[in-house]
Amino acid sequence: MKKLFLCLTTLLCSSASLVQAYDRITGSEFASRSEVIAQNGMAATSQPLATQVALDILKAGGNAVDAAIAANAVLGLVEPTGNGIGGDLFAIIWDAKTQKLYGLNASGRSPQSLSLDYLKSQGDKIPAYGPLPVSVPGAVDGWFEMHQKFGKLPMADLLQPTINYARNGFPVSELIAYYLDKSVATRAKYPGFKEVFMPKGHMPLKGEIFRNPALANTLEKIAKEGRDAFYKGDIAREIDRYMKANGGFLSYQDLADHRSDWIEPVSSNYRGYDVWELPPNGQGIAALHILNLMEGFDVKAMGFGSVDYIHAFVEAKKIAFADRAKFYADPDFSDIPVAKIISKKYADQQRPSINMARAAKRDHAGPVEGDTIYMTTADKAGNMVSLIQSNFRGMGSGMTPEKLGFVLQNRGELFNFIDGHPNQYAPAKRPFHTIIPAFVTKDGKPWLSFGVMGGATQPQMHAQIVMNLVDFGMNLQEAGDAPRILHTGSSQPTGEIMLDGGFVSLESGIGQAVRRELAKRGHVLRDSLGAFGGYQAILRDLESGVYYGASETRKDGQAAGY
Repeated sequence: MKKLFLCLTTLLCSSASLVQAYDRITGSEFASRSEVIAQNGMAATSQPLATQVALDILKAGGNAVDAAIAANAVLGLVEPTGNGIGGDLFAIIWDAKTQKLYGLNASGRSPQSLSLDYLKSQGDKIPAYGPLPVSVPGAVDGWFEMHQKFGKLPMADLLQPTINYARNGFPVSELIAYYLDKSVATRAKYPGFKEVFMPKGHMPLKGEIFRNPALANTLEKIAKEGRDAFYKGDIAREIDRYMKANGGFLSYQDLADHRSDWIEPVSSNYRGYDVWELPPNGQGIAALHILNLMEGFDVKAMGFGSVDYIHAFVEAKKIAFADRAKFYADPDFSDIPVAKIISKKYADQQRPSINMARAAKRDHAGPVEGDTIYMTTADKAGNMVSLIQSNFRGMGSGMTPEKLGFVLQNRGELFNFIDGHPNQYAPAKRPFHTIIPAFVTKDGKPWLSFGVMGGATQPQMHAQIVMNLVDFGMNLQEAGDAPRILHTGSSQPTGEIMLDGGFVSLESGIGQAVRRELAKRGHVLRDSLGAFGGYQAILRDLESGVYYGASETRKDGQAAGY
């Protein structure tokens, strides 16, 4: 009898058709924790300290935008492996007063003095680290744009919690300690990096108190003098001096000329839900493209984790990413057919090319890496913020102005050298961007603010989260905890189509029988530990207005409300 029980248990745990992700119970192999439910406000970030600051701001009378700015500032300090004021920012904001979504593109441009010819003389691609991939940091300007349009509390109040943590110290969390240590090999050689992040000769360990007095001073200056302190004042002059002294091109003028853009989010309806993304230079519309293709399949009947579901999803992703490779770039430099790419008609034309019996060999590798933070906030009035911020590759370029206390991003690495390509490098141009916030409305009302951080993972996981909720009936936490599917390329060019079909990575929870059948259909399966992204979400009950919060169980995050 005991042997029979063990056999049945093994069968149940290995077959996705028998044990659905949303049927998990506490203590089983794929258990999901409960959602957080609250009435007055909610925050979900990748670090508990940031979540608690967001709630403090809400309780002090701030709104969702105030809370988002304050939490993002904390994240730049406690999670420098994913973001900081040397990086860029994108946001989608639901404004309860106007009952409308607003999109913000706060990404920076390449240096005006850095030419394509010079870059080509240095190698066959833009390097990942050092001065050459550095572009203008857009995050601080993004904060002030959000604050000017929607903020309530003084900016100094929003930055003070981070200033306090930077000056007095905070205990480093386990995951961040791991990524900090991984950054040493690639970045320790760059000026200022060790002085800021390794004051004791090593990266801070799990639980060790870390202080960043230089960043505290920088944020104090921004709090007192405003946005121009960063882009036209002493901070801009110090960045200019540092870059000139270390072979860089980013200049005072580049910073002084920077601007963010308020843009219209774009959407596609998926089975009655309007899914919203921002148009390029980001990759958000790839998620809409995937969902349009998947809408032609009976996803619910296929079943979560089934062979047909995974196969159809991967093939839809390949189609969407082929267009991503071809078109996505700075819209100021080229016309991008956004309306066509996210149209139902276009998906209907492309869907017949999906062979349910065989994996296609078309593939776009594209940029896969990219450590990021995603966070979301909501307040009692119904305002909701979906915000994402990043240095690109973890701790960015490694270029660290010691007196300022932060790393400059390496987003410029994502330009290519392909003649005539929309994302070919040019001065004063925004590179292709991986970071994307998302939002979902139902019948014109705010329903879901969410995102999943992590390079090319993001549009794939956006689509999977929506299907988990809409097709498979999962709750908000289960939708993020459910085993994920990741398709990627076998190499990492930017702007090239690969012909080997790439490979598929599946999280635990997808059974061996499913994996064997996928291999029979021509998919190459490969383990890809730690590459499945990080999720945060807030859902609003359309009738009661109650908020549900969820945060990534794979990382350090926390959702909390009051």
